Amino acid sequence: MLHYNSCYYLQVWKGAIRVNLYVITASFLGTAVEFVEALTIVLAVGVTKGWKSSLSGMALAILLLTALVALFGVPLMSYVHVSAFQLVIGILMMMFGMRWLRKAILRYSGLKALHLENEAYEEELSRQKNERSVSKQMDWFGFTTTFNIVLLEGIEAIFIVLTLGLAANELSSAIFGSIIGIVIVIIAGILLRKPLAMIPENTMKFVVGLMLSSFGIFWVGEGVGVEWWHEDVSILVLTAALLLVSILCVGVLRNQQNRRVRNRENSASNHFGTYN
Repeated sequence: MLHYNSCYYLQVWKGAIRVNLYVITASFLGTAVEFVEALTIVLAVGVTKGWKSSLSGMALAILLLTALVALFGVPLMSYVHVSAFQLVIGILMMMFGMRWLRKAILRYSGLKALHLENEAYEEELSRQKNERSVSKQMDWFGFTTTFNIVLLEGIEAIFIVLTLGLAANELSSAIFGSIIGIVIVIIAGILLRKPLAMIPENTMKFVVGLMLSSFGIFWVGEGVGVEWWHEDVSILVLTAALLLVSILCVGVLRNQQNRRVRNRENSASNHFGTYN
C-alpha cells in the first residue's frame, strides 16, 4: 500500500522500498537533460551516417559506462576528472563539427555539388547486391562521434547521480530517477527517428555541424575553466553565432561563385565572337 512517510519520501509496501522523491526528481531531470544533448547527435548521425554506426557507438559507450560504475562505483568520482574528458572530447567535437559545417557551407554556396538523393537512390537500386554489402559496413566517423558524445554525457550523468545519491544518502533513489530519465529519452528518440529521416541530407549535416561545433566550443571552455553565461544556455548562443557566421559565409562564397561563372560566360562569349 502506498503512503508518504514525509513530504520527500514515498514508501512502497511498508518496509520494502523507500525512495526519496526529491532525489528521484533531481536525478531524473539531470540525467534526461544530459542524454537529450546526446540524443540529438545520435539521431542526426543515424540519419546521415547510418543507424548501425550511430547505435553501435552509443551501445559501446553505454557498456563502458556500465562497466565503470560496476567496477569503481563511488570511487569513480575521485579517479575521473570531468574537465579532462570535456577538453579532449570538446576538441574532437570541434574538429568533426567544423568538417561537416565546411562541407555543408560549400554545398549551399555551389562550390561543392549537392548530394542528389533521387539519383543516388536509382543508382543504388540498380546495384542491390552491392548496396546490401555497403549497408553492413561501419562508418567510423559516425561511430566515433556517437561514442564520444554518449560517453561524455554519461560521465556527467554519473557524476550527477552519485553526487545526489551520496549527498542525500539515497543512492538507490538517484539511480532509479536516472533510469526513468534514460528510458523516456530513448522513447523520444524512437518517436523522432522517422521525422528526422525526412530532412534533406545536407540540411541535416549543416545542423549537426552546428551542434557539434557549439558543443565542442562549450566543452573546451568547460575543460579549461571558463564560466559560461547561464551555463548550458550558452550553447544556444554559440549555435546562433555559428549559424550567423555560416549564413554570411554561404552568401559571400555564393556571390564569388556567381561572379566566376559570369566571368567565364563572358569570356566564352567574347572568344566565340572573335571567330564570327
